[in-house]
Amino acid sequence: ICFLFSGLIGRSWAMVFASGGFKVKLYDIAQQQLTSALENIRKQVKELEESGFLKGALSAEQQLALISICTDLKAAVEGATFIQECTPENLELKKKIFGQLDLIVDDNVILSSSTSCLLPSKLFTGLKHVKQCIVSHPVNPPYFVPLVEIVPHPETDPSTTERTYSLMKKIGQSPVKLNREIEGFVLNRLQYAVISEAWRLVGEGVISPTDLDLVMSDGLGLRYAFIGPLETMHLNAEGISNYCERYRDGMRLVLNTFGPVPEFSGEIEQKINQAMSEKIPVVPKVLDARRKWRDECLAGLSKLKKQMKSD
Repeated sequence: ICFLFSGLIGRSWAMVFASGGFKVKLYDIAQQQLTSALENIRKQVKELEESGFLKGALSAEQQLALISICTDLKAAVEGATFIQECTPENLELKKKIFGQLDLIVDDNVILSSSTSCLLPSKLFTGLKHVKQCIVSHPVNPPYFVPLVEIVPHPETDPSTTERTYSLMKKIGQSPVKLNREIEGFVLNRLQYAVISEAWRLVGEGVISPTDLDLVMSDGLGLRYAFIGPLETMHLNAEGISNYCERYRDGMRLVLNTFGPVPEFSGEIEQKINQAMSEKIPVVPKVLDARRKWRDECLAGLSKLKKQMKSD
């Protein structure tokens, strides 16, 4: 497996695949960037092993032995069966990378992008190997959040989708297949709907920013960690049809009061920023500590979910 560029997502992907026993090659244009990425991965993998949260059946050293680095693109992708692009969300940059790959790969390798919002039709149209192209959108951080959205280009061969799906299952991720591309895919469409209403509720003075987050973390989020909104509806009544019979009028009444899409700027932005900054100061050391705490919580929750499923 080859990962193009060794930023946060590339490093996390590399750790996930190595935990599944795959040989991994990290590519970047700067040797120092790769050296730093490898040191970061080693530190994280060792810490995960010590805390009991290391994924997979292999030891930390065995997993680390599977990861190598390369600054030559052609050498990096040689022999790869799956190539995952992890560059920043820049359409022209990504198109440039896939254009280069299109000239050097064979007809068997899968070309995959980690993009969170760029449509496959914008990324891959016109490529000679378009049938082998697909989006595999992870959730940050991929090591702790297993969902992967698999989004095909209109010309993607069904076998590419199936092979990608099987590969993600094999490494312990939770892949979902979109039948067609759509702006924002599915996760971000759901996420943006929540963010949008959260922004409006705070902006209209209904609730404070910190209490708004509590509604999700100690309310909706608890059950959504195990079941989705549709199963929630199903269980909160005698099935979906009964739920709709009971609540459709109330849902429509509330939904019709939702306002326009927020600008995400101005006074409301300042209000939310102040509240969040008071809770978590925008200082690298503090942010990193909070992210580490978040990842530890996610790792613990993931372990609990796995245990509950096996039970």
